Amino acid sequence: MFSVCKMSANADVDVAEKPLPPNWMLQHPMYLHMMNLEVEDSSQVHAAFLVYMDLVEVRQWTDVSGVKCPILQLVLLEGREKDGAAVQTVLPLPVHTSLSHGSIRQVLDRGPPMLLCVVASDSSLVYQRMTDGLVTPDPPAGPFQEQGRRQHRKRRQQR
Repeated sequence: MFSVCKMSANADVDVAEKPLPPNWMLQHPMYLHMMNLEVEDSSQVHAAFLVYMDLVEVRQWTDVSGVKCPILQLVLLEGREKDGAAVQTVLPLPVHTSLSHGSIRQVLDRGPPMLLCVVASDSSLVYQRMTDGLVTPDPPAGPFQEQGRRQHRKRRQQR
């Protein structure tokens, strides 16, 4: 137990012992569900819970649930970005964990689309959309397109 000090107006110090508040994360129903999936790597379960909280609380995803990928011994998240949207699979991964191409293939075989979410030690998250094969990127937006067109016109005029 830790003691908590309070300063009163006349600078007297009152010391009252209070128990630490329980760790809410360990009591969260989704965290308990993920722990019951019996995945070997507890750091991956922790990462999955952080991603779950981001998806549900920050990004407002719906129908998010944790499922076990028995072959890889990982917790995957499935959910919808918006109501009525297709279900997406999210692979939460602690930054220190490595993946092989075969591991990624196992998750992609569940059906696209898939997001890889890397969780850093400071709990920051980086999402990367994974696809089966190559995807042509969207053209750049903004002033870069206009600048390219102007340069092309200048080249034509110089000829």
